[in-house]
Amino acid sequence: MTSNGDLYGTTIAGGANGDGTIFKITPSGILTTLHTFCSQSGCTDGAYPNAGLVQAADGNFYGTAYQGGTNSAGTIFKMTPSGALTTLYSFCSQSGCADGSYPFAPLVQATDDNFYGTTFSGGANGTGTGTVFKITSGGALTTLYSFCSQSGCTDGAYPQAALIQATDGNFYGTTTGGSGGTVFKITASGALTTLHSFCAQSGCPDGVTPQAALVQDTNGALYGTTFQGGAYNWGIVFRLSVGLGPFVETRPTSGDVGAVVNIEGTNLTGATSVSFNGTAAVFNVLSSSLISTTVPAGATSGTVQVVTPSGTLSGNAPFQVRP
Repeated sequence: MTSNGDLYGTTIAGGANGDGTIFKITPSGILTTLHTFCSQSGCTDGAYPNAGLVQAADGNFYGTAYQGGTNSAGTIFKMTPSGALTTLYSFCSQSGCADGSYPFAPLVQATDDNFYGTTFSGGANGTGTGTVFKITSGGALTTLYSFCSQSGCTDGAYPQAALIQATDGNFYGTTTGGSGGTVFKITASGALTTLHSFCAQSGCPDGVTPQAALVQDTNGALYGTTFQGGAYNWGIVFRLSVGLGPFVETRPTSGDVGAVVNIEGTNLTGATSVSFNGTAAVFNVLSSSLISTTVPAGATSGTVQVVTPSGTLSGNAPFQVRP
């Protein structure tokens, strides 16, 4: 749910031109089509948006279209809440599609306010096996990494899922190719490390072909799925520990003074203190993984902290106190 209480999303097809739409729907079910793709000559506004939208800190929505654009290789766009769409970037603008092509996954807005994402194809190696990129809200794109840069594509190929920014500030993601697929870490400057290569054992008991994005649990570990492999070759659910510590997460991530906020975490039983950027709050421990509190008077935007018998847990993102 967005800041105005409505829901925004995309359809990969349909609409007046059959190339997908962006819509808004209220909690009561009233739907408004905000944009129909391929509304411009040559589909320069994009076509077939496969991924969801992200509402950025500026209140606008950002997303990707899998095809269309100036070069028919996909786009990145910005849309206002009222539906005014701007194409920020058309992929395959560089020779050999070195900047990537066919963005399949949604964007993620990082703590530096830039957006990060992947393309399923393209890249600088001539293999067309995908990229990781950064783009500013103004549309300046930087290709951070081209997959299959290593012999045998041991660094992975064909990323299909979104990146996540973990609590260490680095980005984590998956690729579907490069033998059985990979889990990787990449810094904001583009240094990539392969953390796990799937199907490392006979019969692929560790899974093969991860197609979905990772999630970071409040215990610090990463969790994900694979499309195939495992004991019955129908895929697995896995956990990957990368040495990141536990944290807490607020829901929602912003609110007025007095607003009810749920804090999710691990081993919260016995918590002795909750604070919003240093201002103490009244709270109630509902379970070992959930605390209920309210934004205290005098609180300012910043880090939420919970003191537990095992230590102090900090929020994974700043909490914004609305005026």
